[in-house]
Amino acid sequence: MLKTGIRNRKEEVVTKSNSANAVGSGLLEVYATPSMIALMEGCSHESVAPYLEEGCGTVGISLDIRHVAATPVGMKVYCESELTQVDGRILTFEVKAYDEKGLIGEGTHVRCIVFNEKFQKKADAKLEA
Repeated sequence: MLKTGIRNRKEEVVTKSNSANAVGSGLLEVYATPSMIALMEGCSHESVAPYLEEGCGTVGISLDIRHVAATPVGMKVYCESELTQVDGRILTFEVKAYDEKGLIGEGTHVRCIVFNEKFQKKADAKLEA
């Protein structure tokens, strides 16, 4: 059962492939903001996945994130998420990202519980219209 307080941690190494230069968000060889956001979303998603009904998943619907420090290629980064609010199908997480020297990003991420098959069919229907 979903309840506030569920936590998770997810880490990765900053590489050229998740740098700002590689993902198109800048020209520098530093951890890209879109990569940090993907880490935060993945951390949040994975934290609640074991508690969902079969056939359900979550999709991100809102982000309020600040990227406060740069991280060079080669350094480890990690995210910590905590489920802070459950409002029906809407899940709110506090997320923080760190590198080996300290905080690099923080904010709030909101996800919605969906029925995977129904959600995919609705999205795919756009191709037929």
